[in-house]
Amino acid sequence: MRVLGINAIFHDPAAALVVDGRIVAAAEEERFSRRKHGKRPVPFSAWEQPVLSARWCLEQAGLRPGDLDLVGFSYDPSLVRPAEAMGLNDPWDHLRIMYAEQAPSLLADALPGLDPAKVRFVPHHVAHAASALLGREGSVLVCDGRGERASHLSGRHSPDGLEILASQELPHSLGLMYEDLTQHLGFLRSSDEYKVMAMASYGKPRHLDLLREAVRATEDGGFVTGTIDWERLAPARAPHEQWTQEHADLAASVQRRLEEVLLDLTRWIHERTGDRTLMIAGGTGLNCVANTVLSEQGPFEHVWVQPAAGDAGTALGAAVHLARTGPLEFAPDLGREFGDAEIEEALRTARVPYERPPDVAEAVAETLADDGIVAWFQGRAEYGPRALGHRSLLAHPGRKANLERLNNVKGREQFRPVAPMVLADRAAEIFTRGPLPSPYMLFVHDVTSAWQDRIPAVVHVDGTARVQTVDPAAEPLVARMLTAFERRTGLPVVVNTSLNTAGRPMVDSPRDALECFGSTPVDLLAIGPFAVRRPS
Repeated sequence: MRVLGINAIFHDPAAALVVDGRIVAAAEEERFSRRKHGKRPVPFSAWEQPVLSARWCLEQAGLRPGDLDLVGFSYDPSLVRPAEAMGLNDPWDHLRIMYAEQAPSLLADALPGLDPAKVRFVPHHVAHAASALLGREGSVLVCDGRGERASHLSGRHSPDGLEILASQELPHSLGLMYEDLTQHLGFLRSSDEYKVMAMASYGKPRHLDLLREAVRATEDGGFVTGTIDWERLAPARAPHEQWTQEHADLAASVQRRLEEVLLDLTRWIHERTGDRTLMIAGGTGLNCVANTVLSEQGPFEHVWVQPAAGDAGTALGAAVHLARTGPLEFAPDLGREFGDAEIEEALRTARVPYERPPDVAEAVAETLADDGIVAWFQGRAEYGPRALGHRSLLAHPGRKANLERLNNVKGREQFRPVAPMVLADRAAEIFTRGPLPSPYMLFVHDVTSAWQDRIPAVVHVDGTARVQTVDPAAEPLVARMLTAFERRTGLPVVVNTSLNTAGRPMVDSPRDALECFGSTPVDLLAIGPFAVRRPS
């Protein structure tokens, strides 16, 4: 069974391929087109298909479009109601419906040989759910801005399939509420919500009483998001205008209320399923602070979050849903990989001096120990927004100034934190309050008092860190680099942030890596087995 999944209708267009019960490939279109998030989520862009990523997925399996058994499109236009009937102020939403209805022919035009009759519409939240479940049994929670006519799904998956227990109709949406806040605080909506989460750590939730009246869970497993007068709570901030304590307090208030409502939703699910494990997808699944609250305070013993929890993940979910396989093995390194010969050819073409050290992990550890910044480009690219040791910027965590330094390198706001990468068997002595291991950087953990002064670059203002644990069996090269760094410094932790600059997609190809290295003050590019050093 060969099934291609497609996400195209809102943002983060992506493609994924499942063949005979195995995930062969998955990638976001932005990694190929070099347009952040692929496109803006406006009705006028809904016709655009992830052509480049879809073609690449097929190439990975040696398939042609005509070889596919099915194509899953993660949006079902038959479920949509007119925008005004859903309480949405979106007079052009009908364009989305029209373009979605034409998706089979649009895809057939883009992928010559594809039979448009093989395209199936998969409801948006069902695709999200399938991406989290991956054929496993258990409970699932999906929460985002919107799908066709809803913003949430609670359910349970069994051998009989997905049972939908609750679904919240629009206009009520926790995701859209957070997007509205993002825009009010001067950031780009449906893009910069993670900045609001970071800002929230600087504030106090002093508007909770008002928000608890406006935003609340209901007894039927859904919720209400009433109208909020944002201006009354904090003045609107213009982009690039300095933020104030009022803005941070508002962010903290909405963040806390989001956590409380999500907790109510998980308790409602657990009362009906009694499952031990909850699986999460949808854009709010990328809110690692809320995920930790659900893990620590919720009724489920285990919480698993899809690393590509946003809309890009629905491409994988649509393919999994149609493939109807048993449990699937999942790892996020599903994107492009380049062989040593390809990388060396790119280095020669760029005419940059390079070397091939005996062990690139040791060379990187030495540079990091000397307080250099390293661009790390290894193996297959990650699927989803987190850099997990394949396309990363690395630095010394013991130098507090490296937080400001990295934010300057990336051209981003100084209130933004960076993450620690640590060997899995060392994590528990450094980090508490949060599930361990945590390989996908989707939870926050408290940094123990004994370590806060030792690794200050990765400690956020509230004493937490978004941890990535490294299993040597899964990531031997990364583990070797961490071990070599500890041997030199006594620290089993390295700073890890995504290999990109503000407004640009994560680096994906050798050319991208060289462009990033050439335009930023990075000391070493570790690309495959090769090292490119900044001229002294």
